[in-house]
Amino acid sequence: MNVRKIRLHDTENIHSSEDRDEYEKDYARLIQSPAFRRLQGKSQVFGAGSGDYYRTRLTHSLEVSQIAREVARRLGKNYPFLAKKEHPGLTMDPEVVECASLAHDLGHPPFGHKGEEVLNRLLTDEFGLSYEGNAQNFRILMFLEKRAGSDSGLDLTAAVLLAINKYPFCIDEPGRLKGVYKMEWEGINFLRQTWQMPEGCATLEAQLMDLCDDIAYSTHDIEDGIRAGKIQMNRDLFEDDRLIEHVVQEIVNDPNHSKVDWEHVDMNDMVKQVLSQYVQQWEDIYVECGREPSRTRREMKARWVRKFASEVGIIDDPATGWKRVTFTREGRQDLELLRTMEILKKLAWVTLIKDFRVQRLHKRSEIMIKRLWDSFKRVDTGRLIIPPDWLESYEQHKGKWSWERMAADYISGMTDAYAEKVYAEFFASRSGSIYEMD
Repeated sequence: MNVRKIRLHDTENIHSSEDRDEYEKDYARLIQSPAFRRLQGKSQVFGAGSGDYYRTRLTHSLEVSQIAREVARRLGKNYPFLAKKEHPGLTMDPEVVECASLAHDLGHPPFGHKGEEVLNRLLTDEFGLSYEGNAQNFRILMFLEKRAGSDSGLDLTAAVLLAINKYPFCIDEPGRLKGVYKMEWEGINFLRQTWQMPEGCATLEAQLMDLCDDIAYSTHDIEDGIRAGKIQMNRDLFEDDRLIEHVVQEIVNDPNHSKVDWEHVDMNDMVKQVLSQYVQQWEDIYVECGREPSRTRREMKARWVRKFASEVGIIDDPATGWKRVTFTREGRQDLELLRTMEILKKLAWVTLIKDFRVQRLHKRSEIMIKRLWDSFKRVDTGRLIIPPDWLESYEQHKGKWSWERMAADYISGMTDAYAEKVYAEFFASRSGSIYEMD
């Protein structure tokens, strides 16, 4: 039995065509799912619908999958141990990494990270439940999403499910902020035990997907910020002490900052150095590109993606006895490049997310999600205004999941535009049409 291609609920593949590889079936199930299509209407940084140029969760996921697939192919050529497939978690199939990358953001609610933050706070404060985008991925993939012949989500292969599972923990354990909800963790943990995965370790494919997500975030979102005029490519901005201070503070506040060993460098000096080199590179490319900003943006982004992607490698991790996918140089972890990527991620955060106009949009979305939640959170009133198929599903499964979790599922599945539509139906002065299709 190939443990990488088993499925939790269709072990005999009776609902699958036999003329395609199992990973090809996973790919088709993902891109044809409503949850995947809805990513086109969910914010990445700027609100979905802000303009034709700016990335949404859908285009971001496609770009992550492209980077991850190509890096996986290169790693397969450069690391002979991968070809031996001595352990299912120490394998690197480009098709698996591609599928995982396409699915990695399905659990994000409308309005980006602000929506996730608000839903988590509401659920935690009122019902002692958590909401987290990575955990919600598995709610969708293993339970909520529907496909022909299955009432158990998309029923993806073990390899793809575990390649999405970058936080291999049950989030309901005390103190856990990331992971998988208990209901879905039973299946994920069964697969991990079947594979004999070390506790707390993610597969190489999951690690690669996660790193490529960071590569995309630290390059593509900055490109969007430059295009929107939120990041002014001049030395006045990049050498401003306030910007440097804000970037440093975001690094300090990040609970994961110790992973790249900031304690052994002067953080302020390195941030200043990276930002100075970044704007110098922009000035050089600007001249090369005939002083055309659009060409310069694209070339700048392409060079950074190439630089990051070309230095992805695999090393032994003595702390876990497992292996780690990371940036490498001469067979060792390249901490300097990891820190550089973190600085660029924080640059995007402080110049884009912390912009007061974006914060106003976040405040607006917070109000909408809070009022939608108040409308749906009680079963006696919420059941009157939720679509019939959701109510039917709740009645069928209410022994395994609460109304509050279902209400969060419903809100989190909304696109930005649909959340605004429902909010307007409830609270705007205009009246909607009962003939509009949900």
